[in-house]
Parts: sequence; C-alpha cells; structure tokens
Amino acid sequence: MSQIKIFDTTLRDGEQSPGVNLNKQEKLEIAKQLERWGVDRMEAGFPASSQGDFEAVKAIAQTIKNTSVTGLARTNKADIDTAWEALKYAEEPRIHLFLATSPIHMTYKLKQTPEQVMANAVSMVRYAKEKFPQVEWSAEDASRSDRQFLAQIIENVIDAGATVINLPDTVGYTTPDEYGDMFRFIRETVPNIDQVELSCHCHNDLGLAVANSIAAVENGVTQVEGTINGIGERAGNASLEEVAVALRVRADHYPYQTGLKLDETKRTSDLIAKLTGMYVQANKAIVGRNAFQHEAGIHQDGVLKNKETYEIMTPEMVGVKANTLFLGKHSGRHAFKDRVSELGIDLSDDKLKEAFEMFKALTDHKKEVTDDDLYTILMEIQTDTSAVNKYQLEMFQVQYGTSNIPTATISLTAPDGRSLETACTGQGSVEALYRTLDALIEEELHLADYQLNSVGRGKDALAESHVQLTVDGETMNGRGTAQDVLEASVNAFLNAVNRYIVQKNTVKEEQVVK
Repeated sequence: MSQIKIFDTTLRDGEQSPGVNLNKQEKLEIAKQLERWGVDRMEAGFPASSQGDFEAVKAIAQTIKNTSVTGLARTNKADIDTAWEALKYAEEPRIHLFLATSPIHMTYKLKQTPEQVMANAVSMVRYAKEKFPQVEWSAEDASRSDRQFLAQIIENVIDAGATVINLPDTVGYTTPDEYGDMFRFIRETVPNIDQVELSCHCHNDLGLAVANSIAAVENGVTQVEGTINGIGERAGNASLEEVAVALRVRADHYPYQTGLKLDETKRTSDLIAKLTGMYVQANKAIVGRNAFQHEAGIHQDGVLKNKETYEIMTPEMVGVKANTLFLGKHSGRHAFKDRVSELGIDLSDDKLKEAFEMFKALTDHKKEVTDDDLYTILMEIQTDTSAVNKYQLEMFQVQYGTSNIPTATISLTAPDGRSLETACTGQGSVEALYRTLDALIEEELHLADYQLNSVGRGKDALAESHVQLTVDGETMNGRGTAQDVLEASVNAFLNAVNRYIVQKNTVKEEQVVK
C-alpha cells in the first residue's frame, strides 16, 4: 500500500470561506485537533496577510510537534521573510509558495510574460530554500496552463530547491480524466520530477474535487490537499474526510493508505463546524447527521438483518457514536475531568472549574447531557481566553404575544464599567433584542447574518446561535449557546462585538510594543 500524505489547509484556504473569521485561540484549537486526527502537514495560515494571521501561525508553529506546519507566501522576499519569522519555531518548518502559470492569470492578473513568471518563480524558490528545509511550490491555475510551459517551469523550480510540486485545479474546472492526465504528462516529461513529491489541490466548483483528487493519486500524486467538511473559497475544496474514507473503504480497488486516525473524523468535523459557523448539511457524505440514518422501510429491514446490506462502512469507523447519557447532575468533578480528558481537550484548573459549573447548571434544566452538549460548553470556554474588559450581559427580558408588540429590555455592563439599560421594540423577539443591543453598544453595528441551530435533539436541546456583524467596519463572527433560543441569540451578538473589542485591544498593544 502506497502512503498518501494528507495536507490540511482548513486554517488557510478554509478560513477564506465567506463569513469565516477565526481568532488565534480558535485556530490553535483546530490545529491541535488536526494533529490528533493525524494529518501529515497543516497549512496554518498566510503570515504576511495580517498581524493576526502571523501571530496565529507563530503560536501553532510553537505548539504543534507531530505535524509539519506550513505557511502560505507569494513569490516575494517580504512574504518569505515574514513566513520564516512565524514558522522558524516549528519542528519541521515549511513554506508554500504560489505563482499563477495559466495564460489568463499571467496576462490579466500578474501582467507578466511567461519569461518573467519563470524568473520570479526560480529566484524566489531559491531564496526560500536558504531558510526553509521544505519548500512547496504551487502553479496556480495549473489545470488551465500550457503543459509545455508548466513542465519547463516545474523543472526549473526543482533545480532551484523545491521539494514539493503542487498542481492545483484552482477554479474547479477540470475533470478526473484531464486532471489525472496532466500529472501523467508531468511525470513523463519533467526529467527531475523524481526528486520531489507531487501534490494535488482541488476546488469543488463543479462538484468534482474529491473525484479529481483521487484521479491525481492514481496518476502518481503522493500528497492530497484539502479541508475538513470541504470548506473554502467559493464552493470549497476537496473534503479530506471523503478522500480518506474512500481510500479505506475501497482498499480493494485503491492500493493507497493515509495515516489518519479515522475515528477522530466526526469530532474534527464538529469542531470545524462549531468554530466557523459553517454547519454540515444533513446528507453530507461521511459526517452528515443522515450519513448513517435509514428512513425507508426496506432499508431498515435490511440493516436489521445485516448492516452490510445498506452500510458500506460503520459509524464507529469515523467516530460516530450513540449520543447517550454519560454524566448526570450527581456526577462529581473527577468524573467530569476524566470525560473532558477523553475528549482530548486541555483546560487549566480555572477553566475546568468554570466548565464544571456550567455543566452543573445545565444538569438542573437538562436531564440527559450528551457529548455534544459538553463539547459545546468546552469550546465556548476554551476559545474565550482574553482578559480584556468587554460587554457583560446582566439581564434581558422580552415581552411577546400575538396581540402585543415584541419589546426587549436589556441591562449591560460596558467595558469601562458603566451600567447600561434600555428597551426597544421589533417585529419579532430577536429583532427587538438586537435593536436594544444596538442602542446600548457604542460601536457602529450592522447585522449581516443570523443562524440558529439545536445541539442534538429533543425539547431540552441546547440552542446554538451564530451571527455575523459588521462592527465599526470590521466583519466579526459571534457564537452563543444556551437552553433558551433568545439567550443564545443575545450571547452570539455580544460575542461578535466582544471579539472586535479584543481584536482592537490586541492591535493597540502590538503598536505600543513596536
């Protein structure tokens, strides 16, 4: 069985999904889970794109030990130098350089001749190799590039020091036959191709990203790039969980294997969905909630007699478990701590105490506390580490009825310690609450998106709300949970505003240090 390396770019290409905005602590939590899942390489971000991304990549490089940490860079010295400053702490620092090679990109975007692109690629790969032991070079829009030019530039960047060559289907245009044939051509044409690893990176604009990735593997690619849940630009990237499980389930057909711990797949997917606010569709392959559900009577009958009649893989293979009661209101701190540890989450003593108190409060209202409930609590605590003074909710009240105008009253404590209170009306309860919050908060606010979901099932399920706000011109995501849908909605709104306040304070502190 040939070993296929898994290159995860959830933290870079995945975060480029419209509306996704992760802070440093959230990225660090995702990185830790990717390491537990067993990815070989993770692209932690684009260090030169912002100070926040630089700090997040640096923190991940300093923390992750069993996975190679990578950063994206354009082919210029400033990007490469910035990437090195963020990644030099990694166990195996590597850089991912990209430069477009298709005629349409070179002409209209780069405004460079093929000769200029060639010279730039070679000189910057050579410069990067002076710092990084591993240099990946990507021919952006490779699937629409002239093959002879592609072969020539690949040969030259390998001579300059590239260790991985990535040929992406950047706009999700190609087909499996075309994509596989491109790699076959490169392997047969480039004389020094045996000195590097070949990598694929497919976008899903035509729904072919996973099929194209597997076609690339069948034609000599040894590294597959993609994201969890297939998130990313436009229609997203190849879903790594789909690629990995396809190779495992169809091992009779594909003589390839990955080093992933597949039973960590569902937990990894859930974490990404919670922190990004990009929920997984119910019928999503591998990780959708309906992936192992059987509705039709004929299917149910068959599964009861023999699961293999309609299940080609077990739920346990990807970490899907029966969400049964594991702890109750009489559970002690020790049992709680053990369960948190089993979930792979590290908490300080103070955070563990806070989580236990939230768990106990939940058991007063919810008879059956599930793993999903606990995971939601832990994510809320683990990703809120800032000591910056923020808006604090003191009280809210909503008057609502079919013959009354919905009215919300809210009391807040402002970051400067002032007590704030007012009331507003709206067409519905949530609108009344959000108008009231807008009236109390001094920052300029605009609500761009609002989502509400349940954590698990049943009438006592936790509510989870996600919002996207523009706060003083900055797009911020907010997440909130509670048993009451209105409280969850308020928490999400305040979370988005407070993330902006934390970010603003962080920038000020960095300017003072400079």
